[in-house]
Amino acid sequence: MFIDTHCHLTDEYDGGLDAVIKRATNKGVEVLVCATANHKDFQSALQIAETHANIFVTLGIHPEYTNANANDYLTCDILNHPQVVGIGEIGLDYHYNTDNRAEQMKLFESQLQIAYEHNLPVAIHTRDAENDTKTILTDKYRGVMHCFTSSWDLAKTMLDRGFYFSASGIITFKNAESVRETFIKIPNDRIVIETDSPYCAPIPYRGKVCEPAMVIETAKVLAQIKNLQLSELETILMRNTTRLYPKCNVKL
Repeated sequence: MFIDTHCHLTDEYDGGLDAVIKRATNKGVEVLVCATANHKDFQSALQIAETHANIFVTLGIHPEYTNANANDYLTCDILNHPQVVGIGEIGLDYHYNTDNRAEQMKLFESQLQIAYEHNLPVAIHTRDAENDTKTILTDKYRGVMHCFTSSWDLAKTMLDRGFYFSASGIITFKNAESVRETFIKIPNDRIVIETDSPYCAPIPYRGKVCEPAMVIETAKVLAQIKNLQLSELETILMRNTTRLYPKCNVKL
């Protein structure tokens, strides 16, 4: 059994959500973690989890939405939901805009504090913001570097702070040699996988809408570069995911 640790199921997919889940199950992807990036999607994500026992949720506000007050949306009521396994995706993104850097940092820090107070892991988005990410994301927190494509320098720092690293379809891209090299260095007990669907479809699906079933292609490449049998990697990923997200009560 494989677990897609980060997929945006509140987006629209061909054939609808039930078709997406069926296609994933047929590929052996039996557990999904529905990530959110916008507080407007929180209730939809929870409704999905409540009607599908194999779907869990992370709730978070992406740095794109700096006008949101995290405390208004990440309330005790929803964070105590049995299928809410973490807070994410949250973080910093300076790729398109650094004018709101202070606002991004404030939103990030507020959500980290909420995660700490509720003893929940965090799913971190960081893009072109390595220095501020390292400064803010101390070993006080625990979680995963989502869709990790940053430098080995950041990876080493976050390894020392106990974080996991999620490989997405990007590691299958021909021009992603440096990302593959980083994942070769990351210890096996710190890796998980994701699709980040509907984004980042792996080869041979590049250019199409990504969905959880495609995480198998990422797993194949990860197994190859880690010199593991796919079945060995499957066991490792399941164990790591349940350590990352203890509320994700998957039977090994």
